[in-house]
Amino acid sequence: MNSIDIKNLTGKCLISTPSVQDYFSESVIYICSHNFGGTMGFVINKRVKNFSFQDLAIDLPLSFRELPPPINLYKGGPLEKTKGFILHSDEYKIESSINTGGGIMVSSSLDVLKDIALGKGPQKGLIALGYAGWVPNQVEQEIANNLWLVTDATPELVFAPDDDTKWQQAIASLGIDFSNWTSFLGHS
Repeated sequence: MNSIDIKNLTGKCLISTPSVQDYFSESVIYICSHNFGGTMGFVINKRVKNFSFQDLAIDLPLSFRELPPPINLYKGGPLEKTKGFILHSDEYKIESSINTGGGIMVSSSLDVLKDIALGKGPQKGLIALGYAGWVPNQVEQEIANNLWLVTDATPELVFAPDDDTKWQQAIASLGIDFSNWTSFLGHS
């Protein structure tokens, strides 16, 4: 359906199609790792409700003189929901951050959270609680079965402030109209 090579999805985004009617319905997932061991990514358009970065900073505990700047917390995926990952812009780098390409870094270091709490962190970022994971070849099969579309990840998409329209923006970037979508598209 789209022309992106699915042999290496690292640094790409998966966009759920209307065929997906579960946890991932209307999700955009940033893929941070795709290799022979499987695939790992984070839902980037579904915020955690009733728990903020300030709450997280207090719970860890992170020390700060005043309330840290706001940063969004997301339901990163159904796996290990109590583990946090930080997706951030690449102007901020620490040794443990992984550059996934396209101006986006991933870290799970408490040092990044401390810098954010002190106002010395990245210009753009989001915190994913939990992650989405697939065993080897599973995500490729799901793409073949029209559950996911693939698009290039850009900082503008990943860190877009309006999560309610991020799914539609990702679809629009591919020039697709879901009004006539069928889950059997592409199968004859």
